[in-house]
Formats: sequence, C-alpha cells, structure tokens
Amino acid sequence: MREFLNMGGYAFYVWTSYAIALVVLVANFVAPMRRRTELMNSIARRLRRERSR
Repeated sequence: MREFLNMGGYAFYVWTSYAIALVVLVANFVAPMRRRTELMNSIARRLRRERSR
C-alpha cells in the first residue's frame, strides 16, 4: 500500500493532479446550481417589484 501511495517517487505530482481534477469537478457541479439560485432570486425580486407598482 505504501508503494501505491508513493507512486514511484511522483506522489506529489500525482496526488496534486488528482486534487486539482477533483476541485474542477466540484466547481463544475456547484457553479450551475449557484447560478440557478441567483437567477431564481433575481426573477423573484423582479416579480415582486412589478407586482408592487
């Protein structure tokens, strides 16, 4: 197991690459959800503003 984690002396580069890939995947998952929430809030604000006129 230790040899696997060491990756033949390239562990820093390999695990850093895995970490960067994981961050990108999580960002690609979270960003659209946040954008959708912001859009829905914007639409709700606009509707409230138009109804109050």
